[in-house]
Amino acid sequence: MSKIWFITGASRGFGRAFTEAALSRGERVAATARDTKALQDLVDVHGDAVLPLTLDVTDRQAVQEAVTAAHERFGRLDVVVNNAGYGLFGMVEEVTEQQARAQMDTNFFGALNVTQAVLPILRGQGSGHIVQISSVSGVVAFPSVGLYHASKWALEGLTESLAKEVAPFGIKVTLVEPGAFSTDWRGSSAAHAAPIDVYQPVRDALAAMAAQSKSGDPKAAAAALLKVVDAEQPPLRVLFGAGPIHLVKDVYTQRLQTWADWEPVSIAADGD
Repeated sequence: MSKIWFITGASRGFGRAFTEAALSRGERVAATARDTKALQDLVDVHGDAVLPLTLDVTDRQAVQEAVTAAHERFGRLDVVVNNAGYGLFGMVEEVTEQQARAQMDTNFFGALNVTQAVLPILRGQGSGHIVQISSVSGVVAFPSVGLYHASKWALEGLTESLAKEVAPFGIKVTLVEPGAFSTDWRGSSAAHAAPIDVYQPVRDALAAMAAQSKSGDPKAAAAALLKVVDAEQPPLRVLFGAGPIHLVKDVYTQRLQTWADWEPVSIAADGD
């Protein structure tokens, strides 16, 4: 059966690639963006198969209205992709409270707003698949993006609980954890804290590392997402990109070793 999609942040990057991939195989998409002008070319090609919706995911009432509009237009929702988000670059000491709250409002609370809005519909259907676009940054952490990590780690915890809560209703849940891809995540969509000079050596080292990293193709990621949503038993977590696979394995090996090394202290913490 042809799927009905609801995708946030659909105007560029992953969201645009996901929208194009779904439409290309004859499915229908409610595509949301802050500015829907960027979606007009898709409407020109695909007509009524795409419903462009202006949406700021931090506006809870607007989210509800967009979800309602999509449901009324298409009659059901099969795949909900929480993709809207951005990167905040800055050391923890550099980030302002306003920047930190804005990061959480979009990356975490935006996804929560959409998830809560669609759940009554999906429960009523007895089906549906919620896809949270997390990041390998939701599993491991690097300097200079601490608040971005915080937003994705929060999303990961929320989603793992969600998956257990909604499984009895026939709702599937997946966290997609991409590595580096050729999107504008580091470019125009990013926010930056005012730098403190003492951290410049850390920034320089990170820039050198980023220059050597390989970036994946968003279109290939979209093809991978189609395989995930078509699976009878989709995973709770899936990494996108070869780089994150090796990184996550190394990080978890280190974590397990540290927990083992400190096991006597852990046990002693229980008391007698």
